[in-house]
Amino acid sequence: MAEMLAQAGQELKFKGGALVEGVVSAIKGDEIFVDIGYKSSGAVDASEFGELVPAVGDKVTVMIRELENDKTGTVVLSKKAADDQIRWKKILERYTEGCVVTGTIKSLVRGGLLVAIDDIDAFLPGSQVDMAPVKDLEPYVGQTFDFKVIKISNERRNLIVSRRELIEGALAEKKSELLASLQKGEVRKGRVKNITDFGAFVDLDGLDGLLHITDMSWGRVKHPGEILKVGQEINVMVLDVDRERERVSLGLKQTTPNPWENIQEQFPVGARVSGKVVNLAAYGAFVEIAPGVEGLVHISEFSWTKRIARASDMLSVGDEVQVVVLSVDVENQKIALGIRQTQANPWDTVQDRYPVGTKIRGKVRNFTQYGAFVELEEGIDGMIHVSDMSWTRKINHPSECLQKGQEVEAVVIDVNPKEQRISLGLKQAQTDPWTEIASKYTVGSVVKGKVSKIASFGAFVELEDGVDGLVHISQISNDRVEKVKDALAVGQEVEARVIKVDRGERRIGLSIRAMDMSEEEVKALANEGGQEEPGKSESSSAGSFGNAFANAFDNAFANVEWQPGEAN
Repeated sequence: MAEMLAQAGQELKFKGGALVEGVVSAIKGDEIFVDIGYKSSGAVDASEFGELVPAVGDKVTVMIRELENDKTGTVVLSKKAADDQIRWKKILERYTEGCVVTGTIKSLVRGGLLVAIDDIDAFLPGSQVDMAPVKDLEPYVGQTFDFKVIKISNERRNLIVSRRELIEGALAEKKSELLASLQKGEVRKGRVKNITDFGAFVDLDGLDGLLHITDMSWGRVKHPGEILKVGQEINVMVLDVDRERERVSLGLKQTTPNPWENIQEQFPVGARVSGKVVNLAAYGAFVEIAPGVEGLVHISEFSWTKRIARASDMLSVGDEVQVVVLSVDVENQKIALGIRQTQANPWDTVQDRYPVGTKIRGKVRNFTQYGAFVELEEGIDGMIHVSDMSWTRKINHPSECLQKGQEVEAVVIDVNPKEQRISLGLKQAQTDPWTEIASKYTVGSVVKGKVSKIASFGAFVELEDGVDGLVHISQISNDRVEKVKDALAVGQEVEARVIKVDRGERRIGLSIRAMDMSEEEVKALANEGGQEEPGKSESSSAGSFGNAFANAFDNAFANVEWQPGEAN
């Protein structure tokens, strides 16, 4: 039984891959024979011993490759394989996954770098060299770093290490400590790490904080790149710390005094200051009058006389301008500025230049429904109301007697500097023909003219001197007339007799049917005031001629009052 157990133990000891200790029994050529206690000695290639060739009788540790070679029948041993296994056993005893080791980068290999750690080589993947991806690994060769063992491969008998995980771990610890130490209101030094459209991320030596664009300057900032650059070192104030979400809000402008705190003392209302146009909008221009302090010049405050449609018509970004402070709203941080206030208001002296009664010449610049605007000088217009265009005709629209661009002569009839309004009269620059009308158009006289306008109540006939007379519908014919247009047409020449002349009201009443009347009948009609004869139907008589005449001139066209600011 003892012999059987000894033989079984011997078989277990002598098998492929086992490490055994033996004695060098002979050296023949390139082979070194080692007695391992087996039934025959085994052979080791001499090259596996390197320069330290053993002598006969030396003890060596070898690995059994084959107990009986198929060709030679000898035991095949390996010194190198034994050394590798012994070395790997020591590595496993020395290193574990997660431990930190120090090594020197030896060379570039496919996919990364080879690191010498004590007497072994470890593999450093390219993705584990640093926090950010590294394109060129050559500069790292020869440098010594600490690494973290992230994997031990028994199959390949090598270590995989990472420098990145060590850096990340150190940063995480540092970040946690920094996050715990930050306090609102304190000022810290940081480095601009990244710039976006909405702000910049600032590295506070291990922790990134957001510096929003609105907290960069007390003034206007269109883009963070205007005042910051990547890598720039700045002092920032901690505005808020969210330790749960690991977020920090920072402020740059808060590290400088708020210019709005004493704004009213610095820029009192009425003060004249210089500034630079920093932004333009449709409604005005923003002017920076001090670092971080902007005011708005509304387009209505650009000029005393010109009507500005857009701010860009007069100013450009970057222009230096003189402005006057109009109002200061500290609570909402708003300042109203004016450019026109830096110049004399021409309307203050307009009465001196255009006293009432002065004759002027100017070009018709624009029309409204109720009048025409005449340019007296640049930015100063006077208005001719339709009621002041003709002594003799009722003007419905200024285009009936004027054209844009036409040069006219008029008389100043009113000046209102407060409302910035000058009233002009076109007819006042001409002789009033009504001074001779009464003697020229006597009651009963026969006149000729053309129908100039037709209304529901009658027809206007243009006589000489541009004077219009009214033929009421009841005075067109002895027969019943339902509609004026059925009996008369614009441009038609007619003969009529004058039956009414009202110089005070500037009215002339005509009658076509009176052409067949005797002088006595005409006088009777005139004395009756144009009253329809008894027995006539209501449809052929619209009441007294006097009433019809008044309605025609007073109610046919509605007068419209001139509203200031409608010159455009």
